[in-house]
Amino acid sequence: MPAFLSEDWFSTVEQLTAQAGDLNLPPALENLAINFVVNQTSGNTELSLHGGKIQKGLVDNAKTTLNMDAETLRKVFLEFDMTAAMQAFMTGKIKVQGDMSQLMALQTARPSQEQKTLYKEILQHTA
Repeated sequence: MPAFLSEDWFSTVEQLTAQAGDLNLPPALENLAINFVVNQTSGNTELSLHGGKIQKGLVDNAKTTLNMDAETLRKVFLEFDMTAAMQAFMTGKIKVQGDMSQLMALQTARPSQEQKTLYKEILQHTA
């Protein structure tokens, strides 16, 4: 199992995403693009959530960038732990740059069963 946010992990995510096919997302998630800068001891890792899919690197059309640590990213976006998301935001573990309304869309939209299945598969392949 590749380490979370390693090059091998991003390759695995890409393969699993390709195998998943259409994620059948609601419009709020289909059109959402958010960038992430993850602070790690080895430096920052940049990734994005675009069209419900995790990808390495930032996307140009994202109106929002979130800065956080790897543990928070894992809990919030792979494990869908919304309690952890709220706690992290309130305690400053998640810092927001840009359009806050993007976060509201993310908070209210429900992931499709296909997206949940993909993220569960990604989590199972993450060390």
